[in-house]
Amino acid sequence: MYLLFGSSTRFLAGVLMLAVVLLFGGCAVAPPASDPEAVAEFKELNDPGEPLMRAIFEFNRGLDRAFLKPVAKVYRDSTPQFFQNRINHVLGNLRAPVIFINDALQGELDRALVTLVRFMINSTWGLLGLNDLATDMGMPGHDEDFGQTLAVWGMKEGPYLMLPLFGPSNPRDAIGLAVDYLINPFNIWTANTDRQYAAVARTGVGAVDLRALHMEILDELEKSSLDFYASIRSLYRQRRGNEISNGDPSANLPVLGFNLAPVDPLNDKGSERFDGGMDEILEVSRKR
Repeated sequence: MYLLFGSSTRFLAGVLMLAVVLLFGGCAVAPPASDPEAVAEFKELNDPGEPLMRAIFEFNRGLDRAFLKPVAKVYRDSTPQFFQNRINHVLGNLRAPVIFINDALQGELDRALVTLVRFMINSTWGLLGLNDLATDMGMPGHDEDFGQTLAVWGMKEGPYLMLPLFGPSNPRDAIGLAVDYLINPFNIWTANTDRQYAAVARTGVGAVDLRALHMEILDELEKSSLDFYASIRSLYRQRRGNEISNGDPSANLPVLGFNLAPVDPLNDKGSERFDGGMDEILEVSRKR
């Protein structure tokens, strides 16, 4: 238990301290009250630390160009689609206990039951999640996290944050990220059995898998955006709004970072990995 609370508490404290530092560091200067339009825009963007957030965004992009994207491209181009789907299914199944807990905390008992049944089916008949038999049986998956739970409980999101490595966030979602790590049975197991390397490996594989899934869409968005940072910020907020309201899953576009959520259930054809069209994404970008 010491290992559990020692490593998990350090992770929780680290994420929260990072969020606080970013929240109060490098804040942009608010426009003068004599310019009401500028003041209104400043409040709407809700990004008081924008200078620092942009610097962190460029840092994340540098890591993406140097490491994550090249590895994801090799993985996508050299790994047969069948095995890519199996990896994605396993990652989704490992996340199911966290989804179940947050379903229950949000009072979504029907969704919690579906998540539990999915986990039982895929962990047994599906061979530890290698096969998503539950989706084939008419029980598609969904994603929930503690950031969404806090939103359902009424907590405000707070200002926009760009976390190193983990990407776009806000204080509410930063807390959620840390709590999800703390309550994840897989992380508890790795901590208590001195197998922390397994948790690190899972995070890395998940990041590579997500980057490979949406390679072309992110590349096209970057090419078409006049301000890639602003486009990512807008898309992140749209995605989170839809997730919190259990809305359209087509907004589940992952952004640059190692955040594991969401892991979208895939079909074995591997062709319909992103339900939203490019026109929808670009329209969001143009509205910025």
